[in-house]
Amino acid sequence: MQNYITIKKEIENEEIINKSRFITYLYKIENEDEAKEKIAEIKKKHKDANHNCSAYTIGDQHQIQKASDDGEPSGTAGVPMLEALKKNDVHNTLAIVTRYFGGVKLGTGGLIRAYQGGVVEGIKVAEKVIIKNALKYQVILSYENTGKFEHLIASEPFVILNTIYTDKVTYVVQITAEDKEQFEQFIVETTQGSAQYSVEEEMMLPFDL
Repeated sequence: MQNYITIKKEIENEEIINKSRFITYLYKIENEDEAKEKIAEIKKKHKDANHNCSAYTIGDQHQIQKASDDGEPSGTAGVPMLEALKKNDVHNTLAIVTRYFGGVKLGTGGLIRAYQGGVVEGIKVAEKVIIKNALKYQVILSYENTGKFEHLIASEPFVILNTIYTDKVTYVVQITAEDKEQFEQFIVETTQGSAQYSVEEEMMLPFDL
């Protein structure tokens, strides 16, 4: 799986356009069930709204894409919202825009601008993270090598998650997959090749941009 960008936490933004009230929500999601639950939740919360339009994209290559106009003219809400997510390169994100009609018709172009604009603005203000391939290593050292190892690793982009003391010292270290070669070279150089190490787990984890 490739690295991808998503939002860190949910966003809510409101705007009045020609007397219509547009409320935009952005949520980080992992699967379609989460998306459907959030859509149902917002529809229940705003059951008196005229429309609760939605769009979401899931996967590092936008493998799953869904859009709903929820009663607005076809192509004026859901698809423009989806395009906003994709053009801004955010993944695993659900957008919902609730509309309370204010009595003034916006026309096709006006609706597209309103729905898409709400999502674009939400993405602009949202705090974002990059989801990267990460590796969890187990590194086993003799006690005489621990001081140098701990001192030097503090200035590297590697994170010690746990330390276990037995007849030797075992470190559980988290790194990004792109740093694999650098980390293994670091182990060899700081322990004169005496350490034992292996990858214990592969995962996808968020990192601040």
